[in-house]
Amino acid sequence: MTDKFISIESVSKRFPAAGGGSTTVFEDLWLSMARGEFVCIIGHSGCGKTTVLNILAGLEAPSDGAVIVDNQAIEGPSLDRAVIFQSHALLPWLTVMGNVAYAVASKWRFMNRGDLNRQAQKFIDLVGLTGAEHKRPAELSGGMKQRVGIARTLSIEPKIMLMDEPFSALDALTRGTLQDEVRRICLETGQTAFMITHDVDEAIYLADRVVLMTNGPNAVLAEIVENPLPKERQRNDVHRHPLYYGVRNHIIDFLVSRSKNFADEMAGTNYDRRHVPVVRPGTPQVSATRPASLDSTDGGQARSPMQVVADFPTSSRPSLAQHRA
Repeated sequence: MTDKFISIESVSKRFPAAGGGSTTVFEDLWLSMARGEFVCIIGHSGCGKTTVLNILAGLEAPSDGAVIVDNQAIEGPSLDRAVIFQSHALLPWLTVMGNVAYAVASKWRFMNRGDLNRQAQKFIDLVGLTGAEHKRPAELSGGMKQRVGIARTLSIEPKIMLMDEPFSALDALTRGTLQDEVRRICLETGQTAFMITHDVDEAIYLADRVVLMTNGPNAVLAEIVENPLPKERQRNDVHRHPLYYGVRNHIIDFLVSRSKNFADEMAGTNYDRRHVPVVRPGTPQVSATRPASLDSTDGGQARSPMQVVADFPTSSRPSLAQHRA
């Protein structure tokens, strides 16, 4: 990648362990993102995904390594990096307009009231909340609250939007609607985005690249899956694309089996943490950095979910709950 707008360089994180010593959550992570790119990171609970996001946000410091955003090292929180959390985190005594305008005022402290409200209104309109400006959070549905959170984040025009499973607490229909909105907004504005998810289909729909993280402790970035689906893909057409199941099966296979034994799989290969293997499941083009042992099990042919599950022994077949663990 030539445009290293965001660069995670040899980042590790350790925490004190009970009885002395330390626990290494993850170590020697290397990842670059281009301006305007949408990257999802996926892995089991406890592997350190949220810690990676917190380091990107400047909310935590890495034990080793550095994060560079637009040629500047991160040394703490900044309004150039905005976070959307799992909960909406709205100020309950402020209206929709008040919550968004508060964020605008925090970045442009000397902006006059008229310009401030216009900036806030622009992003309230963008997320489809026109007419709800004077409602307080208690009067909003869960989906509307998250829309306010998205508007608040975008209103300060951050260099990167960081999202920690922002739709996980919503019902399926609302979640799908907000996924559509975030995708539309990022395409229209060129917003750079980094998102944590446990939802494979969400990652395929939203992301340009999906980063696969092994189980913790001592987690590493195993692979980067380049999304071969068209950039202008539509939700209704995604599952019909001939490469869709190849991508989906590859990610599920990693989560169900390979994420647990990745170190053993890499023994004797040329796996390099600094140059994480890049794969495009279902296509003949495979990165030269990808070890031969990582070739797609489906031979480049897309298979249905039942076909990929049938490949697992009965005793180890994953449940839906495991997929979302």
